[in-house]
Amino acid sequence: MANKKRKKLDNELTKMEDPWRVFRIMAEFVEGFDEMSKIGDAVSIFGSARTKKTDRYYKLAEKTSALLVQEGFAVITGGGPGIMEAGNKGAIEADGESVGLNIDLPFEQKANPYVKTLINFHYFFCRKVMFVKYAKAFVIFPGGYGTMDELFESLTLIQTQRIERFPVILVGKDYWKGLLDWLRNTMAAEKNIDMKDLEMFKVVDAAEEVVKEIKDFYIKQNFENLIDPKKWFNQKS
Repeated sequence: MANKKRKKLDNELTKMEDPWRVFRIMAEFVEGFDEMSKIGDAVSIFGSARTKKTDRYYKLAEKTSALLVQEGFAVITGGGPGIMEAGNKGAIEADGESVGLNIDLPFEQKANPYVKTLINFHYFFCRKVMFVKYAKAFVIFPGGYGTMDELFESLTLIQTQRIERFPVILVGKDYWKGLLDWLRNTMAAEKNIDMKDLEMFKVVDAAEEVVKEIKDFYIKQNFENLIDPKKWFNQKS
């Protein structure tokens, strides 16, 4: 009997908490929109939090970030260690805007020391909106589940036309080869995606290639917009 009363009480408390949770979600969106609207053109960089400073991909992320800053982009990362730290470090050392969208986790992920503009999130989905809404491109280095989540989230949004297409660039051909083979030879072969869906991203090995892919994409887009002015009004929402 006592267990039934306790369960009923827990259910009632949950019902009371849910409406109030909306205000916390709203607050995260308001703060995020307010801060990110000041950043300007930016590129989101993703990758493993476990990557060591001596790893070649750490150094490559650092260089990529610095080159992006030189091209006038701010750099957005998840604000943590590993590839995220490398991205923020490259940006700050190139005297650019370095943004960290940190997430509250059970093991207390702390923001790396190279974040200039820090925004903390409790909800993953609020944080994801900021990555997509304010990025001109996604640059994705080797990583784990979280990195895969961001990669396939972006591809899904582009595929379903929920957002305008933008550059999604994978760095590290050796790392991504197995995944790309599976996408092509299994997923696409079994008609779960179209072969043309594999064109929604590029795979490169060098920092200079990342910058070139982004610049080429927007040069082509601007040229197409000049031909068809209506395209100017199809902005990401």
